[in-house]
Amino acid sequence: MQIIIDTSRLDRFFNLPPDQMLWEFFINIGWIFIAVLFLYAVLIMYLQSIRAYWAANNLKFILLALDIPKGNEQSPKAVENMFTYLAGAHSTPNFFEKWFDGKFQVSFSYEIVSLEGYTQFLIRTPIEFRDLIETSIYSQYPDAEIAEVDDYIDTVPHRFPDEDYDVWGTEFVQANHWAFPIKLYPEFEYKSGPLETQFKDPMASLMDLCSSLREGENLWFQMVVIPIGFKWTEESDAQVEKIIGRKKTNKGLDTKIIEWIGDASEFIYSIWGDIENKEKEDRPKLVMELDPKQQAQIEAIELKSSKVSFAMKTRMVYVARKDLMSRSKVVNGVIGYTKQFASLHLNNLMPDIKHTMTKTSYFNKKKRLIRKKNAIMNNYITRDDFNGRTPGIYNIEELATLWHFPIEANVKSPMIQKAPGRKADAPSSLPVLSDIAGSSSQFFEDDILAADINKQVASKKDENKEVKETNHTLEFDKSDYKSNGKDQVPDNLPFI
Repeated sequence: MQIIIDTSRLDRFFNLPPDQMLWEFFINIGWIFIAVLFLYAVLIMYLQSIRAYWAANNLKFILLALDIPKGNEQSPKAVENMFTYLAGAHSTPNFFEKWFDGKFQVSFSYEIVSLEGYTQFLIRTPIEFRDLIETSIYSQYPDAEIAEVDDYIDTVPHRFPDEDYDVWGTEFVQANHWAFPIKLYPEFEYKSGPLETQFKDPMASLMDLCSSLREGENLWFQMVVIPIGFKWTEESDAQVEKIIGRKKTNKGLDTKIIEWIGDASEFIYSIWGDIENKEKEDRPKLVMELDPKQQAQIEAIELKSSKVSFAMKTRMVYVARKDLMSRSKVVNGVIGYTKQFASLHLNNLMPDIKHTMTKTSYFNKKKRLIRKKNAIMNNYITRDDFNGRTPGIYNIEELATLWHFPIEANVKSPMIQKAPGRKADAPSSLPVLSDIAGSSSQFFEDDILAADINKQVASKKDENKEVKETNHTLEFDKSDYKSNGKDQVPDNLPFI
């Protein structure tokens, strides 16, 4: 039997002029790709519109200002525990809730802002999760003070170009795959010097930069945190398999057919012969065959995937009066701050130069620059978790490294708002009414009698009557008062 394949149509197609060849390709196949792109764009626009409608009718946000505890000595581990508690806000909308109601996972914005040198830690949260946020903070920082405040974004223009103000901004993205962690806060601890200064807080440089801003300068740092589930760990496992060189087994079609036939395989094997996988699995590397870099990468990936994680995107915005704007100080300072978290064999944060940074090159630069400025400003103001770059995955240790209360032994910036003093419960030995005479409710027959006793106590002060007071507990013998009569004051009547 001879099989004949007609290739005349292909020959005719490849012999056409380039312009006709392109047109033929578009008429027969190319339109499918354009239609798919169009449908995808329509789907995204639809999803954004119903999400906006659901948010407008179901979400109300508040902004909480946090005054860091004065003399704070807690490490970022406390903030790590705060983020762990925040994971309780995670929910998974079903298909109908997502595509028909517009419901989505709400996000939280953890911010550090410097308003003309005044530095404040803030959290923007849906009002329904206020108790969750406050509990997460008070559980780790009992002395912190939390207050609802107005949004600070109205202190500067929202649209550019502006006559008086200019803006620089960017989002920060992970340089490597998100399965690789950045440099974490335990790596900033050094076993030298006094114990209280062994942790070299990376927040110190940002706090110093914030405190150095002058009137008319504003620096805003924002982390939009989105609770997620645990499916992301599968991608971490895939990265480990990629490092050790393990590939997934892909069975050939003939093997799948034989497995499906089952009991008839013996007969088929007798005719067909033994069947092996067309794509054999390469032998993965043993631990001893991995170089130190690969071993460190695998260990870091496994450590990251062992902790609760969130989707997160980071933004930085610098808004200042044009005559005061200092890009060399602030912009380079911000980038220098993020470089502290660079672990070159793992991951680091880098400014998103191509897409969101307010910088343009080549053609039509002015219009593109204005568009970028307005986009980064609008996304920051709305705390948008959808527009801009796709959020990366960060575990709680990474989040606590980037956002935590500075340790006062390391950070001396004077313009950081702090709680004025330590709160404490009343001492257990403090005398109260119930401690007097054992049973105060039965002792005073009425308010007139109590007032009369107070007058008599005052009149007896000059007579140096003996007062019995032990361990701040005042004792009063009721029987003495009754036996002496109402006009006489017992010798053991307490007074202060």
